[in-house]
Amino acid sequence: MTFLFDIGRVLLDFDFEPSLARLLPAEANDGHERLKVLLERKDEFEAGRIPVDEFTHWALERLGSSVEASVFHEAWRNIFTLNEPMWDVVERLLAEGHRLILFSNINGIHWPWICEQWPRFDRFHGAVLSFEVGAIKPQEAIYRHAIETFGLVAEETRYIDDMPANIEGGKAFGLRTWQYDLRDHAAFEAWLTDELARG
Repeated sequence: MTFLFDIGRVLLDFDFEPSLARLLPAEANDGHERLKVLLERKDEFEAGRIPVDEFTHWALERLGSSVEASVFHEAWRNIFTLNEPMWDVVERLLAEGHRLILFSNINGIHWPWICEQWPRFDRFHGAVLSFEVGAIKPQEAIYRHAIETFGLVAEETRYIDDMPANIEGGKAFGLRTWQYDLRDHAAFEAWLTDELARG
């Protein structure tokens, strides 16, 4: 059986605001709004259509920050925490001989750092990453890429993601899906038990 795992809010939780807020000028009284602006080009960045240097320059300009690029990168990365219950699942599925593949909208700042920070990401047998593919979920192209690259058989593939639109994208290709909620890991475990029993 093959499992496709999203990263954000599945394997890792994240919160941009506390880390990036430290970059705002002391006199800024619209900090929340400035941080929200960074989402304007997030999809382009995660689809690999904006180079890291260009995005960094643009983001610092929007924040009104004069810090070095390296300081921005550190703050941009320092947003994640491990979802330990899901990593217990990863280890269990790996021990049982299942194939595990990462399937994530992610960017060229986060991905290399995540791999350094948490070497356990090497447990996965492969990865489909939006910034490398040039498409983001729920665009059809990234699902096709995953299916073709890894020879996925829809009825033998389970896909876990937290975003409703991404789940619908997976269903359109016949994948067996679960919309994950960090606040209700037990519901996921119940679904997984049933799926493994069905084979």
